[in-house]
Formats: sequence, C-alpha cells, structure tokens
Amino acid sequence: MTTTLSAPELSTTDRCDRCNAQAYVRVVLSRGGDLQFCAHHWSRHEDALRPQAQDVIDETHRLVNAAAE
Repeated sequence: MTTTLSAPELSTTDRCDRCNAQAYVRVVLSRGGDLQFCAHHWSRHEDALRPQAQDVIDETHRLVNAAAE
C-alpha cells in the first residue's frame, strides 16, 4: 500500500513571519524548520529562499481567486 502525503492547506490562522499578515506561502527548509510568508514578503525573499527550500507550498493563487469574486 502506498500512502501519499499532501501538504496541509494554509489557513487564516497561519501568519507571515515578517509582518503577521495572513500567510499564503510556506517554505520547508532543507536544513529543517519552515517559514511562512504573505505574498508581499514572499516576492521580496523568494530568490534567496528557493535554493534553500526542500518544499514550497505556494497558495498565492487564492488571492487572485478571492479578488475576482
């Protein structure tokens, strides 16, 4: 039996580590630990963090969908 784990969706209680706004991106670091960012801070730090990331859960598409409604 094969089990596939999916990353948990970010919720409204997940907060940006830089400004405490709602987080839409979680970066799981290859050396351990994770960081959470709002869309603004993710765009500012993405280039530096991508090489260090084991996984990136990016839910910024939810901002576009919410704005269209």
